[in-house]
Amino acid sequence: MISINPPIPPSMPAKNIVEAVRANARANPDKLALVCEGQRVKWGAFNRRINKIANLVLSLGVKKGDNIAIISPNSIPYAELFMGILRAGACVTPLSTMASPDALQKMLTDCGARAIFVAAQYLDLVDGFVADLDIARFAIDFDHAAFTAYDAAVEAADDTDPDIALDLSDAFNLIYSSGTTGTPKGILHNHAMRTAQMERVTPNGYDDDARTLLSTPLYSNTTIVSFLPTLYGGSTVYLMPKFDARGYLEIVQREKITHTMLVPVQYKRIMDIPDFDSFDLSSMKVKFSTSAPLRAELKADVLARFPGKLLEYYGLTEGGGVTVLNSSEHPDKLHTVGQLAPGNDIRLIDEAGNEVPQGQVGEICGRGPTMMAGYFGRDDLTADYIWRDTQGQVFFRSGDMGRFDEDGFLILSDRKKDMIISGGLNIYADDLELALLADPDVTDAAVIGVPSDAWGETPYGLVVLRDGATRTAEQICADANAKLGKSQRLSAVEAREVLPRSSIGKILKKELRIPFWENANT
Repeated sequence: MISINPPIPPSMPAKNIVEAVRANARANPDKLALVCEGQRVKWGAFNRRINKIANLVLSLGVKKGDNIAIISPNSIPYAELFMGILRAGACVTPLSTMASPDALQKMLTDCGARAIFVAAQYLDLVDGFVADLDIARFAIDFDHAAFTAYDAAVEAADDTDPDIALDLSDAFNLIYSSGTTGTPKGILHNHAMRTAQMERVTPNGYDDDARTLLSTPLYSNTTIVSFLPTLYGGSTVYLMPKFDARGYLEIVQREKITHTMLVPVQYKRIMDIPDFDSFDLSSMKVKFSTSAPLRAELKADVLARFPGKLLEYYGLTEGGGVTVLNSSEHPDKLHTVGQLAPGNDIRLIDEAGNEVPQGQVGEICGRGPTMMAGYFGRDDLTADYIWRDTQGQVFFRSGDMGRFDEDGFLILSDRKKDMIISGGLNIYADDLELALLADPDVTDAAVIGVPSDAWGETPYGLVVLRDGATRTAEQICADANAKLGKSQRLSAVEAREVLPRSSIGKILKKELRIPFWENANT
């Protein structure tokens, strides 16, 4: 694997996450650890379940670093599995519930997962192929002849701590892109990367009896970066299996929630609740936002009506450079994503790989304490993702374009890579384009992100049809969507005579996007 050598954070935590969770349970066994849909689990009971799950995993012959997959909505078992797999020294592989069955099969094959834990809600996504894989199968909440019952297996396991020694270089989690074509990329994080993130625990108050409400899925890094610090701080995690704006507000009011992580589309839906101002949200201390830019006008509304600090993080699942905007401290910078987080470095480069002058737009390349170990089994893709400065230091190429203002605040502009962020989920345009180009009536295709009140932005297809084609754009859209995962489906397809291209043949997507976004801002 390619050596990344991220910088050590200014104050590297003394304990790794597994050690911290173990210590928290021993110190406060009667404190509340997890809450989900009325089920409440104390730290002592949580710790015993973690031990049992770790021993169950080890009984399968799992070795340190082996991948163990989960596909489930947010739940108490999911949280227990996450920590139990880590205590066994294995690597957590949380699978996207929005991926297609074909993509999920490729993920499981690619990572060589030794076991998979499946919830009934998503059985249909894996039932067609999982029995053909050489993998242990556990049913979290259903009966199935090809699966072992989860609760019975856990209850039968030993509850003593296996006490597996962990190195910071050991694998922690593997997060896959949700592509449908080829093999999705697995983003590998190690214990060093996740431990470095725990530097944020005390400054953000996660260790001050925090009550953190999470409503985005646990397979998403967006959720994990708030889930783990809450547990590291010995506080309480509240999980919503499915987001509902009114239900969210009811939980904040009833449980006196202090911390939360939300993506922009969720903030929009919450703030649009007609009687939002009737809810008592005074307990809220810190609200986080990440995964997509939070529009300035929405930030202003949140600051005006939703109590507590609003911190926006800019960064990537792969890691690299991170910026933070404390919106209440910088109300004149709401159009930015903030300043560099401590220990981070961002450079802006042109197409030739040279740094651009101050104030000019360039591709964002980042370096910091929280960097992935690499793409799983793909040194070629990892190498393509790297830019090195004159000292040979590794920076990750984000594919995003931006510039720094005179005060050092980062302003995002157009995205270089064709990523669409819909409802906080990453959708890769080339996957959708290949689905369209597989249609015999399509000779050229482009997919862009267009504005959506419901999702922030949504995929929109533009195609050139072959001469003599008789099918409509709507029919082509329906056929493509039948091949795609739920989160990837095209909102519409439009037929064009020709798609604009540059002198070297690249489709000019910025040109295609302009009219949609100009109309949205008028």
